[in-house]
Amino acid sequence: MQNSIRARLRALADPGYRDFQCRLMPTVDPETVLGVRTPDLRRLARSLPEDEAAAFLADLPHGTYEENNLHGMLICRLREYGAAVAALEAFLPYVDNWATCDLMRPAAFRSRPPQLPEQVRAWLGSGRCYTVRFGLGVLLSEYLDEGFRPEFLDWAAAACCDEYYVNMMVAWYLATALAKQYDAAEPLLRSGRLPVWVHNKTIQKAVESRRITPERKAYLRTLRRR
Repeated sequence: MQNSIRARLRALADPGYRDFQCRLMPTVDPETVLGVRTPDLRRLARSLPEDEAAAFLADLPHGTYEENNLHGMLICRLREYGAAVAALEAFLPYVDNWATCDLMRPAAFRSRPPQLPEQVRAWLGSGRCYTVRFGLGVLLSEYLDEGFRPEFLDWAAAACCDEYYVNMMVAWYLATALAKQYDAAEPLLRSGRLPVWVHNKTIQKAVESRRITPERKAYLRTLRRR
């Protein structure tokens, strides 16, 4: 069954697109990239019968970047919270790049189950680069409108580390918080708590946003640090 999925992925491969993908993902071994476009992967994910999808989710680790992306897409289709978290706990240790990490927005999280914030906090404390990045992504996608709590800003700030792909997601999250929850997020910049790179990258991304007023952008520029 798994060989059938791998054969279908190889049939969808585009060598020219593979070269383009590899340039965007320096952490991924080019030998593991087939070059399957995302719409084709999504169509494949939708077409798999439930039993075949379940068998694929149980077959870890995978051998190619596309298999990992397909795995993430299948997790996104799980609608039961416990099943989605269990699948993520099994899969996240194998995620080795930002693209696979960022494509996962599980349908089971859209109602913001009450236990999700503490699960996010566990991911943030995992010490694994892409597990931490995934947790930050959940805060970004699910908790900057309804359900926002100021303490989430502290969780994100505490996630800063030596990992570029974590720090970039922290900056992305905080810049979006400045667009959506300005009064809560702005004091964090004034506090000087963030590492300089994250602090300045947050401001850069915020002033590039169309959702922040020119007056606030001008003020944020004055907060840049050396």
